[in-house]
Amino acid sequence: MNLSDFEIIIKKLFGAKLLEEHDEYGFTNTSNDDIQKIGYATNLSLETVEKAIQHGVDLIVTHHDAWDFLYGLRETCVSKMKEHHISHFWIHGPLDFIEFGTCTSLMETLEIDRILRYSSYSEEDGEMPGVGEYRNPLNFDTLVESMRSKLQEPVRSWKNNQKEVRRVGVLTGAGHSSAIIQKAIDEDCDTYITGEANLYTIQYAEFAGINLLVGSHTFTEIFGVKTLANKIVELNPEVIVRELKESHFEMNH
Repeated sequence: MNLSDFEIIIKKLFGAKLLEEHDEYGFTNTSNDDIQKIGYATNLSLETVEKAIQHGVDLIVTHHDAWDFLYGLRETCVSKMKEHHISHFWIHGPLDFIEFGTCTSLMETLEIDRILRYSSYSEEDGEMPGVGEYRNPLNFDTLVESMRSKLQEPVRSWKNNQKEVRRVGVLTGAGHSSAIIQKAIDEDCDTYITGEANLYTIQYAEFAGINLLVGSHTFTEIFGVKTLANKIVELNPEVIVRELKESHFEMNH
């Protein structure tokens, strides 16, 4: 597969409308046009580039580009990728707001039985959390332990009601806004899951009586990138994919 073939696959998977509405995607570097091995991760970082070098990856696929406000990181990563003939593609908004994306993939990982709605965005409503239901309600502590096991990190949790967990609202990554929590409450969710929290997230969840579970930004979103990588292989079985495993740096104390 070459990079043009890869672009065709991306357009086929996401569709022109979604890619036009959310233009946060593209190539950061195109140093290799012969793609036999893809490495995937949530973030573009020196860590993931080093892992790609170790594993002989031709193309890195990530959810995030290196953020502009991490001054100089993108340039350093690109320099290293050029040195080792590695291309890089990232896809942010479209992967958050597609049916198989970050939100849905996390809900499936947590074995939520019925996905009522995946996360979405519109100018009118802004970001909307995904909503799912457990067929058989479960104990809050059971869900906390399940999420810790699946993410392999110390998920933070606040039990803010006495209900068993039945309906869950999910927005992966930076879903810390109290406005998004309110949208989950409006959907009759008893529990909200996200990848970041600040004072206001925790305060409002407690005030509103909705349980709160917070993993890391990186590891609430990695399952969506994995789903994308697997779909690429389905459309081009000759390509090999592997995860470029990131450290749990957000959870270091």
